[in-house]
Amino acid sequence: MEQDMMDPKFAGAIRILQLVSTFFIFFIPTVITAYILNKKPFKFMGFNLYFSPRQLFMVILIMLVALPLVGALSELNKIIPIPNSWEAGFKKLEDTYEKQVKVLAHISGWGEYIISMIVMAFAPAVFEETLFRGGMQNILQKTMKNPWLAIGITSIIFSAIHFSYYGFLPRIALGVVLGCIYYYSGSLWLSIFAHFFNNALIVTEMFYFTRQGKSIDDAMNQTFPVWWGVIAMVALIFVFRWFKKFSEKDLAEKKPAEEIALEEKWMA
Repeated sequence: MEQDMMDPKFAGAIRILQLVSTFFIFFIPTVITAYILNKKPFKFMGFNLYFSPRQLFMVILIMLVALPLVGALSELNKIIPIPNSWEAGFKKLEDTYEKQVKVLAHISGWGEYIISMIVMAFAPAVFEETLFRGGMQNILQKTMKNPWLAIGITSIIFSAIHFSYYGFLPRIALGVVLGCIYYYSGSLWLSIFAHFFNNALIVTEMFYFTRQGKSIDDAMNQTFPVWWGVIAMVALIFVFRWFKKFSEKDLAEKKPAEEIALEEKWMA
């Protein structure tokens, strides 16, 4: 089975396996937990429409600005010195991960592209955001009363669960960005949209490289200079300040008072 998962002819089956497994591992347990904690589990997790079109636009802007930061942290991750014994183990995990990604990333036609967008972009965004932002960050935030600590812990776990050392720092940064979107907006749909947008860019890039007959390695190994990351971080701070301002206004206008009261009695 391990060998077959590296065979491109089984790519469709692997995509289905990935979809089903993440649904049962990430989504279902989170929904059950939310149902135990609150009589309106989906509202509790943040599945609401209390956002505006301008917030959607700003989420796209946030994710585009975050790209150089993620790329710079990927470069930084590579140059951090680690013991040789650790490096050998990390490289083995990374090689296995890259081989599987290459199998899934071989998208030859428009039909496969649409299926890949659903399986590799939309479904992971829904299932992972439900677990990490709607579930984990949400509960940590309510119990610890410290949103930044909740975002930090959740982002580290979010990155660690991908089992990729060389993508560890970039995924932490992505987790923090997604966590801030969820925290400021109060809507899980916006963090799902942001996650989907990020995944969709990757799937589209891989589709383009496949159609052009180029190596997928070129798409997977793109990085940015570290100084680009510094600029992107400063830009993100300013963009998030605007996003926070707009989100507070939209929440004040759209969120019912009874729902705020329900959230305060979240163990109900």
